[in-house]
Amino acid sequence: MKTMNLRLAIHYGLTIFLSAFLLFQVQPLIGKMILPWFGGSAAVWTTCMLFFQLVLLLGYFYSHWVVRTLSPTRQSLVHGTLLLVSLLLIPIAPSVDWKPMGAENPTLRILGLLTVSIGLPYFVLSTTGPLLQAWFARERFGLVPYRLFALSNFGSMLALLAYPIAVEPVFPTLWQSYLWSGLYACFVAACGLLAWRGRHGEALVLPTQADGPAPHWRDKLLWAALAACPSILMVADTSFLTTNIAPMPMIWVAPLALYLLSFILAYERRGIYQRRIYLPLLVLGLSALAYLPTLSINALPIYLSMGINLSAFFVACMVCHGELSRQQPHPSHLTGYYLMLSLGGVVGGFFVGVVAPYTFNSNYELSIAIVLTGLVTAIAVIPRTRFSRPLWRTLSLAGTATLLIGLSWLRIDDHIEETRGAEVTLRNFYGTLQVFNNTERGSRTMFHGQITHGRQFTAPDKLDMPTTYYSPEGGVGKAMLILRAQGRPLRVGVIGLGVGTLVSYGRQGDYFRLYEIDPLVIDIAHKNFSYLSRTAARTEIVLGDARLQLEMEPDQQFDLLVVDAFSGDSVPVHLLTYEAFAQFFRHLKPHGVLAVHITNRFLDLRPVVQTAAEHFGTEVRLVNAVGVPEKLVLRSSWALLTRDAEFLRHPDLSSAIVIPAQAGFRPWKDDYSSILSIIQ
Repeated sequence: MKTMNLRLAIHYGLTIFLSAFLLFQVQPLIGKMILPWFGGSAAVWTTCMLFFQLVLLLGYFYSHWVVRTLSPTRQSLVHGTLLLVSLLLIPIAPSVDWKPMGAENPTLRILGLLTVSIGLPYFVLSTTGPLLQAWFARERFGLVPYRLFALSNFGSMLALLAYPIAVEPVFPTLWQSYLWSGLYACFVAACGLLAWRGRHGEALVLPTQADGPAPHWRDKLLWAALAACPSILMVADTSFLTTNIAPMPMIWVAPLALYLLSFILAYERRGIYQRRIYLPLLVLGLSALAYLPTLSINALPIYLSMGINLSAFFVACMVCHGELSRQQPHPSHLTGYYLMLSLGGVVGGFFVGVVAPYTFNSNYELSIAIVLTGLVTAIAVIPRTRFSRPLWRTLSLAGTATLLIGLSWLRIDDHIEETRGAEVTLRNFYGTLQVFNNTERGSRTMFHGQITHGRQFTAPDKLDMPTTYYSPEGGVGKAMLILRAQGRPLRVGVIGLGVGTLVSYGRQGDYFRLYEIDPLVIDIAHKNFSYLSRTAARTEIVLGDARLQLEMEPDQQFDLLVVDAFSGDSVPVHLLTYEAFAQFFRHLKPHGVLAVHITNRFLDLRPVVQTAAEHFGTEVRLVNAVGVPEKLVLRSSWALLTRDAEFLRHPDLSSAIVIPAQAGFRPWKDDYSSILSIIQ
């Protein structure tokens, strides 16, 4: 009997573990596949997270419905059919028909794409945890199935950690898809056997089992609220980090892995979460999360700021999930409990992924999550704590109120400061844009988040001076001046409009074709800056992702093509692969020049560009320029690629650097790239 119980537990455990592993392995995989189609925006991952949470909620609702309303025979029939049908959708691969053509709503298109591509397999996987735990509790009445939830979260966390470390750097996305699909087929077989086993309810130890006390509706609301707080924190914090560093699986994974680790620790053993340890840490953590954005992303070394950020986030997750673990209901109410947890997660993801970008004009959701976490934790803890004296309850309430007021004041003050003096503050799917007028410097600046995306003098005699990364001393400025000296009209392509600074180099007869994915950027460049209206060159702006637009257009025969589509320090990986460079060179004249902006505080993009240049038989030179504050010039690094030896011999490029080959560097392609290989 014991051997049979052990075998049964192993079967259930391995099936739940495999489903959780696949559930969270496919998230960065499909996110990476579709990222190039939507401009490499950090919001792609936010929208993907919303989809995953929505489907997870549907899966938990399905599990709750199946267990509560269907007999074991019908449960087996319905779920077995679902498993078999889902096999028809593997191997997983997003259809190119879903590629955006221009200015379509990215959120709706991503949700539709994911639904068609992985919707049913992901739904099936999402049902496994609560459904199999309910089956296990039915078969082995008296055994508590909640430790299987910890095992499920361990499989999820292992999948997330394995992706950027062992999967992404080794396998191209096509092979990743095949490997995932093969494991999914194994999962279907394992889960199908369990469904078949229980088809007649033969394995039931008891014909019926007594229900525990039904949870009150207030308990259910608190479960959802405790689940929503870390969900909002996770998605909002991930969005902040990916916007300012890079939208890549490694940074997607870190907060999500800590989120899952807190689930594992909270549900594995009750003693791990102790209020006397974690509640004081929560006060420090929420204070750190509230203060860090005021420093800006580069005020501290990146590893230190990320370490503080993620540590504070983990503490908040531990408290919320620890309190949820303390309120576990009787196993007979297990599916309803998980349903409320999933509902809370969806509410959090929907708030950050849909409500915030289309309602707020700035990034307020992280601030809301910080204060809300403190409030919900207080509601969960204080009424359920026995105080030896009434004074202690009064002091706890007063201390909590003081903390919440302090956190609110800190975040409100920071938002007031970041918008003070702003002529424009706008936000959409691609991020937050602000325009500031500095009367002391006599300049106007556009920011994307915390990063300068364009600057112009306001004095009439300086309106046409190129600034920031585009000064005559910088790489692209030198390229423009060298080509202009040839005396013929130029055709120039620019990927990334900014405020239109580069068109200040334009002359009568020149043509500038500017590619920009964000319609708000185009509006600001026209309304708040005058580079586009003052240039003597003819200009044309193409709305949409530049990579996709170039693929559809006939050869443009550019003399110069400028690639500068960074969002903050966020790397547009899809513009740095061999396939992208193939499009760039297709649109260049035989002796044209490709200028790639590779300025970055965290990543060394030189080997990426060097291997591409070697592959396409071009020379590459690196031009570094220092910042000159009085001229509004920022430090910059530009890689210039060309087959024109005469261009490279020009005296203005005498100080340019030959980028050495990096031994063992694996070239980036659409189906392979690894940020780990270029971290500075």
